[in-house]
Amino acid sequence: MNSVDYLRISLIDRCNFRCQYCMPEGAELEHILRQQLLTDRELLTLIQEVFIPIGFTRFRLTGGEPLLRPGVVKLVQAIASFPQIQDLSMTTNGFLLAAMAQDLYNAGLRRINISFDSLNPKTFDLMTGNRGRSRWQQVWESIQVAHQVGFDPLKLNVVVIPGVNDREVLDLAALTLTRRWHVRFIEFMPIGNAQLFSNRGWTPSGELRQSIRSSWGLIKSQVYGAGPADVFQIPGAKGTVGFISQMSECFCDRCNRMRLSADGWLRPCLLNESNQIDLKTSLRLGASPAELREQVRQLLTLKPEINFQQKESGTSSRYTRTMSQIGG
Repeated sequence: MNSVDYLRISLIDRCNFRCQYCMPEGAELEHILRQQLLTDRELLTLIQEVFIPIGFTRFRLTGGEPLLRPGVVKLVQAIASFPQIQDLSMTTNGFLLAAMAQDLYNAGLRRINISFDSLNPKTFDLMTGNRGRSRWQQVWESIQVAHQVGFDPLKLNVVVIPGVNDREVLDLAALTLTRRWHVRFIEFMPIGNAQLFSNRGWTPSGELRQSIRSSWGLIKSQVYGAGPADVFQIPGAKGTVGFISQMSECFCDRCNRMRLSADGWLRPCLLNESNQIDLKTSLRLGASPAELREQVRQLLTLKPEINFQQKESGTSSRYTRTMSQIGG
């Protein structure tokens, strides 16, 4: 079991997209009320006095859409100021990024992942639940701006859904040939839209690797990330292609992360809902940092048994929270 030093923090559960793999079409989600969200002060307290002292050094800000969080740039600056943090990153859908990229970079953010599931605007809008004016161009422009600002590595996250965008894998992988971008293919999971998962299923990463290997060749990359992606490179390419294979190649034994929801629930496994703890309520009831650290330490000791391989022990056939509510 790897040392667990990576915390994904959901800043907000709201999102301006309705991605197929994240939220069921037509579903009405109950968003967390603002007073139920962790405040900036509470979040900074948990990071500085609970997570950093017990060994967390890597933090990723997620959502919903994190750029919808009021005051997000100042919050990034405050988190980035902690000297113990070795890595601070963000995952965003990119729609609001172009106007904020430089401020975020100046605040101390250096790594960013942008969800970008298709090079085809129509497919993109289908996957992101957009029924109005296409949003593809604005996201594509945000990717260019983030690259120009200096985010490195710049990662593009692609959730592969059979029959929807799986035919674009080679075209998306080709983005790495002339750009120092990192395209990561993610297997579709049964969280967020169980009906679509049941209808479509998922494509194993091994099939995607073989398709890319047949076209260009594929070698193991010397670039390693902080997460579970298996990273490869097309020979001669400037960037890399990564594969997150949580369905076909379970990586529970090397998982190094936990997830903190926007309302303060600490979750040890994305795909298993058992043994979550409510840090926000404990904090608001006056628990000391030492008491909170002990709660987290106890959960860390249970983490090896709380994983997708053992999900039947704590997760029913339906997840109570969608991907957007968990933070991915």
